[in-house]
Amino acid sequence: MAAEDLGNLLRELAPQVLGALLRRYDGFDACEDAVQEALLAAATQWPVEGVPDHPRAWLITVASRRVVDQVRSELARRRREEAVALREGAAEAQPGPQPGEPAPGDRDDTLTLLFMCCHPALTPASQIALTLRTVGGLSTAEVARAFLVPEATMGPRISRAKQRIRAAGATFRMPVGKEYTERLGAVLHVLYLVFNEGYTASSGPELHRHELTSEAIRLTRAVHRSLPDDGEVAGLLALMLLTDARRPARIDADGGLVPLAEQDRTRWDGAAIAEGVALVTDAMSRSPLGPYQLQAAIASLHVQAPRAEDTDWPQIRTLYRILDRIAPNPMATLNHAVAVAMTDGPRAGLELLAGLDADDRMARHHRLYAVRAHLLELAGDRAGAQEAYRQAAQRTTSLPEQRYLLDRADRLSTDR
Repeated sequence: MAAEDLGNLLRELAPQVLGALLRRYDGFDACEDAVQEALLAAATQWPVEGVPDHPRAWLITVASRRVVDQVRSELARRRREEAVALREGAAEAQPGPQPGEPAPGDRDDTLTLLFMCCHPALTPASQIALTLRTVGGLSTAEVARAFLVPEATMGPRISRAKQRIRAAGATFRMPVGKEYTERLGAVLHVLYLVFNEGYTASSGPELHRHELTSEAIRLTRAVHRSLPDDGEVAGLLALMLLTDARRPARIDADGGLVPLAEQDRTRWDGAAIAEGVALVTDAMSRSPLGPYQLQAAIASLHVQAPRAEDTDWPQIRTLYRILDRIAPNPMATLNHAVAVAMTDGPRAGLELLAGLDADDRMARHHRLYAVRAHLLELAGDRAGAQEAYRQAAQRTTSLPEQRYLLDRADRLSTDR
């Protein structure tokens, strides 16, 4: 097996093995350390000895033995230090598979692990960091780079997240009833945020963070495999695929941002588009309508138009109106304003935007100013558009977006 293929296999199996250990031993740090040791053993042995017939069971067996060794070592240390009599057999309290004994490997606990990482005791930022580290398999250094903070900062943050989960009395199980519904929403939201940060990095020199978008898609696929009949899970996966399909055309030869209307559509990923369209079409035909399905449907209308001028803006406007009704949020309103501008004229879109000025969440966001600049430019207000583009550039920490916005402002100045 090629090194890249082996790495992908171990990355896919890591959360499944960790989930299996947590279900049996319930010790986050100890289980994670054991999994890392098992992965290291596999990376060393498998290229020489070959991949075993049941690689997940192999990893679970090796990791389980590591946990048992840790338990025994800890019990022995306590016995020496505290001289406390232990009940007979306590050292075997968490027995692992013995040599030659088949290890449990049939159950995939990735989804349960995702639910644990999205525990309500954690902030959204901590949920994302813990998900990337524990389920995504990213190293602490890689997670730190995703958040643009030093590794020395991210390590304690992840440790505190685990401590909060433990302090909250969380057990490794799937929640039920209302708790399940609420936690699934958090899981999908975390994956959505990870994808968005990768697709348009909020800061730094790169427009894309491919490692984040690919990881978000991989994890959402895992959730979809576990919940194939959930329309919103399918909708989120479709949204990611349809959005990521445009990635090859979003950057020009100089690394500059290319807006949707100007992209070379022949460079879009046709296979991802076909899969995404099929997913959202099926989901909307048999599931209650939800915000991820609606956003995926809008994305499908964009990518199915052969040219920008062929975009079905009336249908997109209708979908945004529905989205604004069932899941109101300022970003949906912002995009709705663009659709209204394309169907009813830029002034109508600007009127819709005016309602966002009083929203604290949007007042400092560069996208409000960027959209306003675009609509002012369509309306012929060059001076107003130029000023809005510059205000948008001042508010973004993404260098590619900043360069694009300043370039738009400069064009309006030189074209007079």
